[in-house]
Amino acid sequence: MAGIYIHIPFCKQACFYCDFHFSTTMKHKTKLLDAIGKELGIRKSAFETEKIETIYFGGGTPSLLSVGEINKLIKTIEDNYNLADKIEITLEANPDDLSLSKIKSLAQTPINRLSIGVQSFYEEDLTLMNRAHNAIEAKQALADARQYFDNLTIDLIYGIPEMSSSRWENNLEQALSYDIPHISSYALTVEPKTALEALINKGKIAPVEESLAYEHYQLLQAFTKTHGFINYEFSNFGKEGYFSKNNTAYWFGKPYIGVGPSAHSFYGNTRSWNVANNMLYIKALSENSIPSSVEKLSITDLYNEYIMTRLRTMWGVSVNDVELFFGRKYVVYYQKITKKLLAQNKLYKAENGNLVVTESAKFLTDGIASDLFYIS
Repeated sequence: MAGIYIHIPFCKQACFYCDFHFSTTMKHKTKLLDAIGKELGIRKSAFETEKIETIYFGGGTPSLLSVGEINKLIKTIEDNYNLADKIEITLEANPDDLSLSKIKSLAQTPINRLSIGVQSFYEEDLTLMNRAHNAIEAKQALADARQYFDNLTIDLIYGIPEMSSSRWENNLEQALSYDIPHISSYALTVEPKTALEALINKGKIAPVEESLAYEHYQLLQAFTKTHGFINYEFSNFGKEGYFSKNNTAYWFGKPYIGVGPSAHSFYGNTRSWNVANNMLYIKALSENSIPSSVEKLSITDLYNEYIMTRLRTMWGVSVNDVELFFGRKYVVYYQKITKKLLAQNKLYKAENGNLVVTESAKFLTDGIASDLFYIS
């Protein structure tokens, strides 16, 4: 089983915290979508033996595309790849793009999962992040989308400067009032060379505080658990039957193709990434060439990636997998380090023998994973 990720690099405006590749002009949209279609055709040979179980439209803002453009890309995939019977097709969308008529039209396409970038229901938070939508649009989009899509997820951001815990809890309560079965929630982070970093350095926005993010994450864990959500990955909370197939496949190391400028692909021991430049991408594909860089991963790279991804999940790390995939040397190292982490109550042994991060240590997951990395 494998997945396809399609990067749509267009946005109405730049969110202050974002360091993804995007453009605020859609002048060359048609040429770029044609190039994405061509890349899908070129890459099909690598996945001839794989069934595609997920298609994910990310970005950028894929909801800026017309329904016709979305259908055309899906048709290209259908014509070139072997699709699973119960395929999950997700479209990331911003509330300001989701008019009722747009939602109705999307419901007539093969898309069966909407991921809506709400981030917050408070105007002051949306303004601070320079989001293109307002709180009223967010609420209306969710109310309308819930009528036509059963599989619905939203993004929320916590740890926003000066966001009180009560305001964060109100955000969660608002989300649940629409009977949302899945929430992806991330701490606001200050990435290098972003507008957010510049504004903080100039004193125009208060610094991001890790202690506030920790407090909000603790509330998030408790709140979602009380309301029947399962924290199946550090940042993802879903009702039973609503876990993201796309994200879960990534955490389990399944292969995927990433098409579009800046998109990443992974297969076996190879990772590649496309050029993060729309015009260079279009030019290369016009010459039937994929403008990508390729990296061959060592056995140590693969072990470290396995640790990083699996430790973030409720399924944890299997010592049997470590031995099977990576060898005895890595088992010896893994067991030496995990002995300390078990004693510190950062890990616990599940019924199946896998080691999982304890609930109290979840906010430290990335640090725990780095402790387990093998440095050769």
